[in-house]
Amino acid sequence: MLPEHDASILRTADTVIIPGIYGGAPLQRGVLEPDLAAVLDGLTARMVSICTGAFVLAAAGRLDGRPATTHWMHADAFQALFPQVKLDPDVLYVDDGDVLTSAGNAAGIDLCLHIVRRDHGATVANRVARRSVVAPWREGGQSQFMEPVPDPDGPGTAPTRAWALERLHEPLGLADLAAHSAMSVRTFTRRFREETGMSPARWITTQRVTAARRMLETTDLPVERIAAECGFGTTASLRQHLHAAIGVAPLAYRRTYRGAAG
Repeated sequence: MLPEHDASILRTADTVIIPGIYGGAPLQRGVLEPDLAAVLDGLTARMVSICTGAFVLAAAGRLDGRPATTHWMHADAFQALFPQVKLDPDVLYVDDGDVLTSAGNAAGIDLCLHIVRRDHGATVANRVARRSVVAPWREGGQSQFMEPVPDPDGPGTAPTRAWALERLHEPLGLADLAAHSAMSVRTFTRRFREETGMSPARWITTQRVTAARRMLETTDLPVERIAAECGFGTTASLRQHLHAAIGVAPLAYRRTYRGAAG
């Protein structure tokens, strides 16, 4: 890329995106080079980092006391340099309002689509995703370690996850899941988080939202029926969880997704 302007144009920017630069000259031992520090000083734009670009934001003090993420391979180095940052090395991206951070490059695409969706709505974001040949939405809180379909004969909590996926329409409490795995609740919770990167309750909710999205995209079933079959119980509960995940209501999601697909 050959920039057409010098760094002074950043003063007029609404959003500034910093790509991964870990190990490069701009950052040594957690301290920014003077030229880069001068560029970032006083910027009021929304700040976004991709991958190890979070090191730059942290060195500039933009992440002090705030949640953030970066590529898991560099999480230990990041935490050693910037203990004042609330680093979550397991998630794909973190939206903290005017400062957003992502994990690796693919997660950076997810974050950029999230920003498009936040600024311009689901229809535009779905159109961009389709043109870019990428998934239209991945939740930021999803683990960086993408989980395959659980093997019902696999080790650990995999059989219970496979069992739960067949019963999303039923109440699935922590005690039920632990009992199926023949573990104590405490042991099951610890093992589950180690294997999936999230709590059992969060995983169940994520699977239910995913199932609901799939049904909204591929069927004409009433929203009430989808809510029941995915385990949300009521339309209001489905609407609440879907809006929390992707910012739209069920019928709006069905319209925008099908419009983008068409």
